[in-house]
Amino acid sequence: MENPSIFELIHLMDKMNNRLIVEWNQMFNENIGITHILVLAHLRDHGKSRPSDIAKALGLAPPSITHLTEKLIKRELAVRVSDENDKRVLYLEIRDKGRDLLKKAQEEGKKLRTQLLERLTEEEQQQLIRIYTKLI
Repeated sequence: MENPSIFELIHLMDKMNNRLIVEWNQMFNENIGITHILVLAHLRDHGKSRPSDIAKALGLAPPSITHLTEKLIKRELAVRVSDENDKRVLYLEIRDKGRDLLKKAQEEGKKLRTQLLERLTEEEQQQLIRIYTKLI
């Protein structure tokens, strides 16, 4: 049988993550979702990437990446580029406009998490640091 405190902790972690996503979506008025931001972050961190590689890295279905990619391209946040050696192979690459939006999204996320964590006492913040450090 599962440990009830572990089940409760998992449930609370899920609720916390969901709350952060909902609040971030409400405060980030760019008509773009968190998954789009994850794709942009992947492109920034890994450079131009095949959509199938992005899907695998983010744990998404390839059709989802196709849909996300179309919006990123339409908004000029990313661009498709062909492989120099094989024109059949297409990559997705972040554009400067995408980098700017990603930076803004991360700043908003940081602000949201800061507001949340400021509710904790100094001691509670230190405890949380120890817990996250141990889990990582």
